[in-house]
Amino acid sequence: MPTTQHNETRSQRAIRLEDRFGAHNYHPLPVVLERGEGVFLWDVEGKRYYDFLSAYSAVNQGHCHPHIIEALTNQAKKLTLTSRAFFNDVLGEFEEYITGYFGYDKVLPMNTGAEAVETALKLARKWGYEKKGIPRDQARIIVCAGNFHGRTITIVSASTDPDSRKNFGPYTPGIDVIPYDNIPALQRALEHPHVAAFMVEPIQGEAGVMVPHHGYLKEAYEACKARNVLFMADEVQTGIARTGKLLACDHEGVRPDVLILGKALSGGVLPLSVVLADDEIMLCIKPGEHGSTFGGNPLAGRVGIAALEVVKNEKLAENSEQLGEVFRNSMQELVEEFEFVKLVRGKGLLNAVVIEPRKDGRTAWDLCLLLAENGLLAKPTHGDIIRFAPPLTIRREELDACCAIIHKSVKAFAQA
Repeated sequence: MPTTQHNETRSQRAIRLEDRFGAHNYHPLPVVLERGEGVFLWDVEGKRYYDFLSAYSAVNQGHCHPHIIEALTNQAKKLTLTSRAFFNDVLGEFEEYITGYFGYDKVLPMNTGAEAVETALKLARKWGYEKKGIPRDQARIIVCAGNFHGRTITIVSASTDPDSRKNFGPYTPGIDVIPYDNIPALQRALEHPHVAAFMVEPIQGEAGVMVPHHGYLKEAYEACKARNVLFMADEVQTGIARTGKLLACDHEGVRPDVLILGKALSGGVLPLSVVLADDEIMLCIKPGEHGSTFGGNPLAGRVGIAALEVVKNEKLAENSEQLGEVFRNSMQELVEEFEFVKLVRGKGLLNAVVIEPRKDGRTAWDLCLLLAENGLLAKPTHGDIIRFAPPLTIRREELDACCAIIHKSVKAFAQA
């Protein structure tokens, strides 16, 4: 049992233990959290913060939403897991609810977002061979540069991020990478007769909230249809009301052939992800060809229903759309006032602010440390980009308070 070192705070001990016994595959801000409620988090010393990352948009419904926690605890007392070796009394109800909610024939439940992406890739290949007639083992998947679909071997084979790829080869073949937000490049790639699917994030979140031009998704969808290619939308981060619509694809009226969801599908309570598609696509997978011990467990099913009920009943998409505009207007004031604040971009309550590194070497990381000191948690990506994504339950007065914290922190960053 590790011993506590002399004069060590609870935060210092927690950080030391992670550093000593955990793999070093993350670089967190030095804040140790122990409690969350709504838009707030508290560290082990009792300091309260506004959460402006929402566990990378997994906590759209706010921390520990009572309706979701009630569903979790009630089901946990009855039955948590049977595996799919047997039926359970929740899975069918969840499947009926979620297919009706998003308008698809079938759903395949998994656990993490990366698992759902892998499921979609397998499904696309199977459809390509059995429905499109692609020769065996020659199916191709088109993806976009700058994507972040997860970190499995196949998914990093599709990545252009050196940190994700370096020294993890050999890579999975059959993946074509094209520029994001570039229809001519997509049309050229679609000319290959063995393309089964185009997989795309409607907004590239990890890349720094890269928003394509309006019309890109619709044009891409139509280009895929013209070539009998599946349009697969990875809405793990952009879905569940984050961008001001239930799905980011809804901004352009696009219905993906294959829809990939995760993160906020459980309100951040437990791992739950799904792939949604119609019968012609989904029924290509037969018994024994894909699965997961935990996929479709009754605990996740009950939590998933509750999480989606919160999104609908509390009108979180509408709140995200309205307050997202307020937030971007406030951040635009900083762009106009400070030269090192280069731009703000986003949709709904998925936004990013680009911070140019200072001549003294300070970066967006240092600004995030200032934000934390002032009571707001956010995290940089790609060095100079700060992603701002609060729970969608945030109220106008809370958002105004957060904007004031950001303004105060940026001014202090400029003066230091």
